[in-house]
Amino acid sequence: MLREIMAALDPQPGQVIVDGTLGGAGHTRALAEKVGKDGLVISLDRDPGAIERAEAALKGLPVILAESNFSELQEVLDEIKVGKVDGMMLDLGLSSDQLADRERGFSFNSDGPLDLRFNINEGKPASHLVNTMKEANLADLIYEYGEERFSRRIARKICEVRRERPIRTAN
Repeated sequence: MLREIMAALDPQPGQVIVDGTLGGAGHTRALAEKVGKDGLVISLDRDPGAIERAEAALKGLPVILAESNFSELQEVLDEIKVGKVDGMMLDLGLSSDQLADRERGFSFNSDGPLDLRFNINEGKPASHLVNTMKEANLADLIYEYGEERFSRRIARKICEVRRERPIRTAN
């Protein structure tokens, strides 16, 4: 997908580009190399781990990293005093790093904690929701966000299991 993004954005020296979803930093690196020292790439990610990993990998490149959601882009731009951007990209979804991290709970193949948060410092983990929500609300949540037609049946089973013991893991 990198080739397609680079072709679509066609970053030029001196431009300001936003990567609204830093992830593994591959797109940010390629964009920063194209805009050069007179340009800037502003990369956002809600995951503090992604920011931390990218800081070392992108050292020396014209990049500003912000632990933020792309929906808060205007606030980030205001804070760093950037009034105009020349291009923007979003690679939405989970990163392979998030899927592979057993502590995040994004995979059924792991007995790690059922968390499911992009930023583990915000909100409550998914285990809290599945252990405290009313069955009808849980079914609605599964239906709306998971587009699961068997959401009522799944919610009922979750509630049966949690009556015996709290649900703490993804598997």
